[in-house]
Amino acid sequence: MGETQALMPAERIERVILVLRGEKVILDSEIALLYEVETKALVQAMKRNLDRFPRDFMFQLTREEVEFLRCQSGTSKGRGGRRYLPYAFTEQGVAMLSSVLSSERAVRVNIEIIRTFVRLRQVMTTQVDLVRRIDELEQRYDAQFKVVFDALRQLVKRPEATRKQIGFGGL
Repeated sequence: MGETQALMPAERIERVILVLRGEKVILDSEIALLYEVETKALVQAMKRNLDRFPRDFMFQLTREEVEFLRCQSGTSKGRGGRRYLPYAFTEQGVAMLSSVLSSERAVRVNIEIIRTFVRLRQVMTTQVDLVRRIDELEQRYDAQFKVVFDALRQLVKRPEATRKQIGFGGL
């Protein structure tokens, strides 16, 4: 597959990135869907290689976090489901997964996931730089431009999340 056509659309990946504990993460079940493997197989591969997944690469959610996510997504508990709390993987953890999963698809999807994380970081940096630049300009000019600076701030202000508070809220 060439550089011009991505295996996985970035928008699909962006939808599954959450912010938990101040980190951008992807849940194990979402990664499994992207890799087209069972969540159980992904978790087993991770557990066989736990030494490759320190706390800053991966963590297991608490019951409270799972309940919060369930409330945010509007899903019910239902019957069946998982017997363990889900795992969340940071960008580094996702990168490490490609070394413990041997499928070609996992490696190729990983590349797209990492590119998405990098792009999100660049967008965040650009926004922070823009806000800083507006502040600098406001310091140099007098009150007659206050309306302009306030309007610029409104333009770069992040929109309020209406559906769920997690996701890109930490950008």
